[in-house]
Amino acid sequence: MALREIARFVDVYEADLAAAFLESHGIRVTVTERFQTTVDPLMQRALGIRLMAHESEIAEARDLLARVKAGEFATDEGDDLDPMDLGTRAVGTLMALAAFITGGFWGNSLPRRFRPIAWQGMLISAAGLVILLAGFTLAVWWLTHLFLDPPRG
Repeated sequence: MALREIARFVDVYEADLAAAFLESHGIRVTVTERFQTTVDPLMQRALGIRLMAHESEIAEARDLLARVKAGEFATDEGDDLDPMDLGTRAVGTLMALAAFITGGFWGNSLPRRFRPIAWQGMLISAAGLVILLAGFTLAVWWLTHLFLDPPRG
């Protein structure tokens, strides 16, 4: 039997959760595009992650996923994590920004153009450009005052 698409997800983890849910209800599914999207995460948005199943199980699988989206299987327990306070969120955001600026978010899976050396080089170039523009502005200001308001005496 041929496999057909049940649903398409933009996130591998969401697709895996849906696949596990359907498997627990007796529907055999396959998660496709897993390799391409984990090698290059930007491809998740472009390709999407598809759940595939046999044609005879498509209707039941789509019905189960629709019931999940409607909240039929939700519990009143809620989330088991305490909500994050504002101070912790602010510190985490600052740490993430500092790691990004200093090139802390890098690895073998990133393309060469996004590795930290390139970003650090761009930051150094931008700092040099700012210093150059500041020096040029100061020189123009000094020359303007020298010619328009020469020293007396």
